[in-house]
Amino acid sequence: MSWCWDEWVEQALSTLDSMKVLRSLRPIHYSSPKTPPDNAHQVFDDIRQWDRASVEVQIADSTFRTWLQGDDELTFDGQDSECQCPKLSRKLLLFSGNDYLGLTSHPAVANAAAKAVHEHGMGPRGSALICGYTTYHRLLESCLAESKNKEDCLLCPTGFSANMAFMTVAGYIGSLSVDNKTDCHDGVAIFSDSLNHASIIDGIRLAERQGRVHVFIYKHCDMTHLNGLLSNCTMKKKIVVTDSLFSMDGDFAPMVQLSKLRKKHGFLLVVDDAHGTLVCGKNGGGVPEEFGCANDVDICIGTLSKAVGCHGGFIACSKRWKQLIQSRGRAFIFSTSSPVPIIAAAHAAVVVAKKETWRRKAIWNRVQEFRTLTGIPITSHIISLVVGSEEQALKASRHMLKCGFHITAIRPPTVPPNLCRLRITLSAAHTKNDIRKLTFALSQCISLRESGYFYTNVTPKL
Repeated sequence: MSWCWDEWVEQALSTLDSMKVLRSLRPIHYSSPKTPPDNAHQVFDDIRQWDRASVEVQIADSTFRTWLQGDDELTFDGQDSECQCPKLSRKLLLFSGNDYLGLTSHPAVANAAAKAVHEHGMGPRGSALICGYTTYHRLLESCLAESKNKEDCLLCPTGFSANMAFMTVAGYIGSLSVDNKTDCHDGVAIFSDSLNHASIIDGIRLAERQGRVHVFIYKHCDMTHLNGLLSNCTMKKKIVVTDSLFSMDGDFAPMVQLSKLRKKHGFLLVVDDAHGTLVCGKNGGGVPEEFGCANDVDICIGTLSKAVGCHGGFIACSKRWKQLIQSRGRAFIFSTSSPVPIIAAAHAAVVVAKKETWRRKAIWNRVQEFRTLTGIPITSHIISLVVGSEEQALKASRHMLKCGFHITAIRPPTVPPNLCRLRITLSAAHTKNDIRKLTFALSQCISLRESGYFYTNVTPKL
């Protein structure tokens, strides 16, 4: 039945066409972004000195002291001498960022951004449908579509706006009815994992406001529960949406089981691959590629702010879905598009990530080393160490700060009050010695053998 979605998308497009509100993207032409030759971006075969800039940071000594005191009320004066004098700052090893491949400091990325700035400044400022869409944007879309094994791709200002745009379009499809009557089989049923990202939750909330959208929350990664909900749902238009790799837990969605359920129930499978893009899969295609399910994912949503090391979001999909989203997705339509230098840098980062395969190998080596040293059976580069109360999490974070690590405590409203944690992220720019130092410092403030490293079945209210 999943083929029916093509028909429903066509119906929605026909409706918009009759209203004369179908919109097209017309790229402003710049001479530079032709398909670059293979040697356009310099690549390297192992870690270099500049890679460390992505995991080594400095904070002002005053900020350091305030953090240790547990005071969140930090005032900043632009003239603060401590923030301008290197001698009055503290160097920390960053284990809380999302630059998983260490690409933010790569020369090819910096050079691409600098070249674009020099030639075009920030580029035309406006929404993509007005004047903010250029050949730079189009080149990056094509590159991402190929990486995700999809027909096309739509760039969005952020990953958050990408999820919002898609969900509101899903709501629009649900609001359409051939006979303009309401019955129990009409509308759209959205099935969402209980631990999905806030952007998915907020997008669903907006979709619900359009009417004829029914939301079902299934227990975290529980395919038996999801199958039961799907079996009992009489609505024809069904969407299942999930994170591919959950940002606060570090566990993977059961992609193989989801693919089997898709074949059984014919739903549209939407995957937010924010934390898996470029990191997972032989070619960096993400979690669906890692589990051999790329062809079973209908819509793949992602971000350029994590492993890509830049800023922005995208929706990899069919050409018809793209046309529908760009014509109806308010979060896309009414947002200023990303500046040309950011897009140029992101394209360079994607190219480099595909060529420097050692980066993916390095991050998974770090995962294995952490697992070996601690005995914690982590499965990804996101490590969630649940320590309990907010006070306990803050105490652990301050201990790690004293030891030279930037690891913030994750507290409400991000997680429930009794499940506060240290969220640790690994990067290809980290070394084996970094992992040794990290695990030793952690062992001094929490019991690694007894700490929880993920939580389940916590269902937020939509």
